[in-house]
Amino acid sequence: MQDHALRRWLRQVGAHVGFSSAMGLLGGLLPEGSAVFAVDADRNVVWWNGEALLGFTAEEIVGSHCLKSNRCPQCMAGCGIAQHGEVRDVPLVYLDRAGRQVRVRKTGRAFLAPDGSFRGGVEVLVPEERAQRSHPPPPAPTWLDEATEFHGLVTRDAGLLSAFGIIRNVAETDASVLVRGESGTGKELVARALHAESHRREGPFLAVNCAAFSASLLESELFGHVKGAYTGAARDRKGLFERAEGGTLFLDEVAELSPDLQAKLLRVLQERVVTPVGGGREIPVDIRVVAATHRALRAEAQAGRFREDLLYRLRVVPIYLPPLRERRDDVELLLWHFISQHNRKGPRRLHRVSPDAMRALLDHRWPGNVRELINVVQYAFAVGRGAELTPRDLPPEFRESTATPVDAPTAEPDEATRIRRALAQAHGNIGRAAELFGVSRPTFWRKRKKYGI
Repeated sequence: MQDHALRRWLRQVGAHVGFSSAMGLLGGLLPEGSAVFAVDADRNVVWWNGEALLGFTAEEIVGSHCLKSNRCPQCMAGCGIAQHGEVRDVPLVYLDRAGRQVRVRKTGRAFLAPDGSFRGGVEVLVPEERAQRSHPPPPAPTWLDEATEFHGLVTRDAGLLSAFGIIRNVAETDASVLVRGESGTGKELVARALHAESHRREGPFLAVNCAAFSASLLESELFGHVKGAYTGAARDRKGLFERAEGGTLFLDEVAELSPDLQAKLLRVLQERVVTPVGGGREIPVDIRVVAATHRALRAEAQAGRFREDLLYRLRVVPIYLPPLRERRDDVELLLWHFISQHNRKGPRRLHRVSPDAMRALLDHRWPGNVRELINVVQYAFAVGRGAELTPRDLPPEFRESTATPVDAPTAEPDEATRIRRALAQAHGNIGRAAELFGVSRPTFWRKRKKYGI
């Protein structure tokens, strides 16, 4: 009925007049300086209203191929409209008539034939600065307010929240702290938090990865050396223990220390003095030592690879950081935390995450922990387009893992029925449905995937 009425009206006023009026009205509703244009099935421009933005008149543009006339280097790889049917808020750089770069955000919709072939499309270009004013970054999900952020560490996990309390308490003392956790869990952030919460906060914070140096180089790095101590030692040099005076020294991957360096580190912790390589004078030091490792130092000591007396000197206060796979409720939380950071910086802004992408993220084992999640968000903002994060925006290993296994388990009718009932009662709201079902959001996602719901 509506299509018939539209065709009758276009016959009355003329298709050209009707289309021109609609396009002119659209241009008037957009931020000042925006461009509106349309292309046919061959991507030749059939309508142009972008002189204010790029300097080209309609007479110069209409009839030319959109890539030739618009001069957009990024569009050479494909604009996405024909492939996806539409694009929203995609950041692009165009070249205007004078060859100057113009940053815009593009939104477009394709006209598709019943067989799916491309029949043309309409695109809108909004100047970047006006797009940001008229469409500010979307607010972060309200449940982000429930999270606790502590010196760069963000969580709702009870275990990690407990660690925050330990950090605050031990920071008031000079006790040595041993942080254990897998790579990427935030061990250095814990060390920095201890420093920032302590009375040493005005002093230096220095960090060294003990696995990054050979034993001889690490000895010089930690304890310093005197002139002539070895070939190339042209002058005296202070080590990290001296340079961290009054502050905090963070020894990452401390389990990798050689036996000789373990003995020297033990003496520093006992006597609070260091002796530079090649020197004979003891130098007193006033520092706090925070060590970290991904290994279980008790097991290392039992195996004879780590001094037990040093273990007890370092492990006055132990702090354990659980891996991200044990903090499943934090995956979505951290995802939106990092998305919100990128949204504020631009140029791309993500408003939502598709169900398939979220399922892949929640099912991932996260061997690289939070550091890996940060990299995934950076990857998505770098390679993706549009306002929704989809599986195409994730690294290849995520897209490969989304395939349904051939031997997927059959559904259990009772639980599957309860999931559908919860979704119906919540009108599709995942968070509310999870509450009704009595599980966390990530668990609800996994159960939906299990039953193909």
